Amino acid sequence: MYQKLSLTVRKHLFLKMGSRFTRYLKKRRLRVLILGPDAAGKTTILNYLKSGRPVTTIPTIGFNVEEIKIRRTKFTLWDVGGQEKLRMFWKHYFVNQCVLAYVVDSSDRERIDEAKDALQSILMDSVMDDCILLIYANKQDLEGTMSTYEIVQRLELDISGRPYHVQPSCALYGHGIYEGLQWAEEEKIRRHKIRKKQPSKLHHAPATSIEASRLSFSY
Repeated sequence: MYQKLSLTVRKHLFLKMGSRFTRYLKKRRLRVLILGPDAAGKTTILNYLKSGRPVTTIPTIGFNVEEIKIRRTKFTLWDVGGQEKLRMFWKHYFVNQCVLAYVVDSSDRERIDEAKDALQSILMDSVMDDCILLIYANKQDLEGTMSTYEIVQRLELDISGRPYHVQPSCALYGHGIYEGLQWAEEEKIRRHKIRKKQPSKLHHAPATSIEASRLSFSY
């Protein structure tokens, strides 16, 4: 039957099949901006993703950038220093970022309001309007940490009116780190599909989610 098809039709089928095969092989790319107050565990997350093991870190002055590949997706990760005097420079890293991975210290109730104010200042910038919001509720291995529900309330995430995902984590041992990136990747794909169907309107609502408030740790 294929031989009976005209040359034009056969060429069209071949190009269509080739296009689908190319899309299958094509690797996805995701740019992730890691921000949050100092000592929240941002660089520990970056180092664990790079090496797969705990690494001793020092406070970041400036930024660190790494590229990692997870399955078919290449992640470019920007870790920017979180000291108060450095936060004025955060805005210079906003352009072309797909994901904002905001890291908070779940054990530090004294600084959670500071973390909230810093996050709100980021979200107020129009450049970040379409950025996927991933919250790492880090240091869940410590005693007396805030639950993810409490973090949602203290960061006023529901008031912000934008979708988010809160991922409990322990960067030191890698718990929850990959799960957060997996959610971000899936959310990116979901939004892309919606844009193709509704190019003028992006529906965010289903994206909001909170993982279990506690992780189970065994060392």
